[in-house]
Amino acid sequence: MIDKINVLRDEIAALTAADAAQVEELRIKYLSKKGLVSALFNDFRTVPADQKRQIGQALNELKNLATDKINALREALDNADAVDVDLDLTRTSAPRQLGSRHPLSIVRDDIIAIFDRLGFSIAEGPEIEDDWHVFSSLNFAADHPARDMQDTFFIARNPEVLLRTHTSSVQSRVMETTKPPIRIICPGRVYRNEAISARAHCFFHQVEALYVDRSVSFADLRQTLLYFAREMFGPDTKIRLRPSYFPFTEPSAEMDISCNLCGGKGCSFCKGTGWVEILGCGMVDPNVLEACGIDSKEYTGFALGMGVERITNLKYQVKDLRLFSENDRRFLLQFRSAR
Repeated sequence: MIDKINVLRDEIAALTAADAAQVEELRIKYLSKKGLVSALFNDFRTVPADQKRQIGQALNELKNLATDKINALREALDNADAVDVDLDLTRTSAPRQLGSRHPLSIVRDDIIAIFDRLGFSIAEGPEIEDDWHVFSSLNFAADHPARDMQDTFFIARNPEVLLRTHTSSVQSRVMETTKPPIRIICPGRVYRNEAISARAHCFFHQVEALYVDRSVSFADLRQTLLYFAREMFGPDTKIRLRPSYFPFTEPSAEMDISCNLCGGKGCSFCKGTGWVEILGCGMVDPNVLEACGIDSKEYTGFALGMGVERITNLKYQVKDLRLFSENDRRFLLQFRSAR
C-alpha cells in the first residue's frame, strides 16, 4: 500500500490546471468520497495492525498534499483572472503627465543643503521691507544709487516702503534680535527696477549667508567659499577672490570659479579668461554690526551672497534668464530627471 501512496503522491505533486473547471475535476478525482485518496482510506481497514501507524501517517500526509495542491491551483487561477486591485478608480480617464521640479528650486535646495552641512540654519523675512533694514542698517549712504527710483521699486514714501533689493535685510533683522553666534543663510526672491532681457530681470532669487562670532576671520570665509564651490561644481573647482566694494562689508571681494565648461583653459562662456564670477562676499562692516546692536570690538563676521539664477546658468548652461519665469514646458521638462 505504501507503493500506491508514493505513486499517488508524485501524481498529485505534478498536477496542473488551465481553468476552474479542471480544478474542480481534479478535486472530485482525488478528494471526493469516491476519489482516489478516499479509496486508499477505505483500504486502510485491511492493513495489518503492525503497519497501521506508518500507513496512517502516510495517508494523512497524502490527503493534506492533495488539499493544498487543489487550493494552490484554484488560488493561482483566481489571481490570474482578478482585476488589478491597485487600480485607482478615482483617476481621470485621460492620463495626466507628471511635472518636474523647477531648476531654480533644485539649485536653491542644493545650496541650502551644502550650507546645512556647515551648520547654517535658514532665516526668512518679508519681501516688502522698510528703508532701515534694506539700506540704512547696512551702511548704505543717503545718496547711494540703489535708493533711487531707477533702481528700486518703492511702494510708499515717508516712511519709505519698498520691495527688497537683496536678502541682506533678513540678516539685519536677525542681528537685531539674536545674540551671536549667528550662522544663517537667507534664501528668497528680490526685486530691482531692471529692463527684462536675456541677462537681467526685474525679479530674481538670492541666497545669502552670514556668520558672526568671536574671532571670525577672512580665512574662515575663504575656506567656506572653497568648500561651497567644490561641493556645487565638483572637487576640481578652483576659486579666486578679487577686491571689490560693497557698503556692508569691508574688506569686500568677488569670487570667481574656474570655468566648468573649459576647465579653466578659456572659452566663449568665460570670455577666454578661464574664470566665471558667481558671488560677492566680505567681512561684515563694523558699522553694520553696531547699527544692529552687536559690539564690533568683540564680534566679527563674514557675509556672502549669490544669485540662484547665476548658479543655475553655470550648472545647466542656461543662457537666457527669461526661461526661468516663462513656464515653458519644453524648457521645464528637461529637468525631470534632475531630481
